[in-house]
Amino acid sequence: MKRLVVDASVVVKLYFEEEHSDAAEKQLARAEELLAPDLLWVEVANVIWKRQRRGDLTQEAAAGILSQAMRLPIQVYEASELLPDALDLALRFDRTVYDSLYLALAVKTKTVMVSADQRLVRALADGPLKKHILWVGA
Repeated sequence: MKRLVVDASVVVKLYFEEEHSDAAEKQLARAEELLAPDLLWVEVANVIWKRQRRGDLTQEAAAGILSQAMRLPIQVYEASELLPDALDLALRFDRTVYDSLYLALAVKTKTVMVSADQRLVRALADGPLKKHILWVGA
């Protein structure tokens, strides 16, 4: 797979050992180019904040993980440029605008979005966007 849109559910698996962490690492390693809307960093930071708040990490570790994640070779697109298409997708397919930003980028760049959000992948698996969504464990 040459290009791959990655969402936060996949990126955080690189830093937290959980189900499908190995699969996420393999998916990203196979891609020649990683893409994401700039919302990615906000969502990744929010997951890190939740983990720190639960006591899973120190503040220093949380800051370190975010710093490492932001150094990943991901080509970032401005969400504001994707918003009209994302809103259209959200309204047509009853998905959040957040998720639809990643989908809009996948459609725009004629590639696939990889996600660990099983509900999202299942919801789109049988529709016209199925060629743009991939389960991380696939």
